Amino acid sequence: MGRDDRSDRGDSRRGDPHITAATGARLRVDVRQPPGAPDLARDVVAGLGASPKSLPPKYLYDDRGSALFEAITRTAEYYPTRAEVALLESVAAEVADSTRAAELVELGSGSARKTRTLLDALGASRREVRYVPFDVSEGALRRSAEDLLRAYPLLRVHGVVGDFHRDLGAVPEGGRRLVAFLGSTMGNLSDDEALALLAQVRAVLGPGDHLLLGLDLVKDEGVLLAAYNDSEGITAAFNLNLLAVLNRGLDADFDPARFEHLAFWNPGAKRMEMHLRARLAHRVRFRALDLDVDFAEGETLHTEISRKYLPGEVRDLLQSADLRLVRWWAAPEPAFGLALATAAPAPP
Repeated sequence: MGRDDRSDRGDSRRGDPHITAATGARLRVDVRQPPGAPDLARDVVAGLGASPKSLPPKYLYDDRGSALFEAITRTAEYYPTRAEVALLESVAAEVADSTRAAELVELGSGSARKTRTLLDALGASRREVRYVPFDVSEGALRRSAEDLLRAYPLLRVHGVVGDFHRDLGAVPEGGRRLVAFLGSTMGNLSDDEALALLAQVRAVLGPGDHLLLGLDLVKDEGVLLAAYNDSEGITAAFNLNLLAVLNRGLDADFDPARFEHLAFWNPGAKRMEMHLRARLAHRVRFRALDLDVDFAEGETLHTEISRKYLPGEVRDLLQSADLRLVRWWAAPEPAFGLALATAAPAPP
């Protein structure tokens, strides 16, 4: 997910590859090294040199991609956000009572649209609460943090910009915390990646801390296909925006008109898949890498997955990462689930 908005930086640490930006007493933003040219170059060489071609989904979420995704969540067909918001509103008080958290850590925070529900339940309007958003986009993180600071005068924000696959150790130490990983973002990860990430989350949970995990559930194929092929074409624009990221980041010459958006249900893997499919055979030049990549007509570049879970799989997934399921809430139509978990006790 790489971002370019680096305004108002302060407290730069010479010799440290990680940059800390502080803005006022109530807002601090630590900028780790978000995915940039070195990461992108490595992933392009590996992913576009493989068969089938693929790239990690984090590159979809530059500032324009993040804005397009927010637009996707407001389309008529895209149900996950509405389903999760409705479910979260119905259980937020239970979450707050169960966790008694004084700190909210949100992974992949984006615009923080769901954050207010949790902050309200945690009593952020009446007492001091710390919010720790973790996102790859500094621009999106700063905008959402500033909105929240205006709405909650007692709130303190300590944001972290980085890649949660490698930078979760940058989450600052704090009090009793609730880590929220919402938006069914877990579904964008392979099973091995999901397990590795949960293991990292487990490492940042202290005694009494909890994880709130949002998971989209298996449902009718027609509902899924419509959600990832919206009639306004916003998902297609979001997917095709990856080519602009590659052109900008590695001086490539992708022509978006030579590709089309493709999204389909893979029942064997229980996941939606997004690809970019070449409309005709052609060659793409990466001038920054002195690299040419050929695409055959109809060949695809795999850009994202969205795994859908069966309720019975959730407990096993958490247990595999030494996490214990505390509560499970599910909305029936469209099916969506929230899992509240805590670190499993160490064996005697």
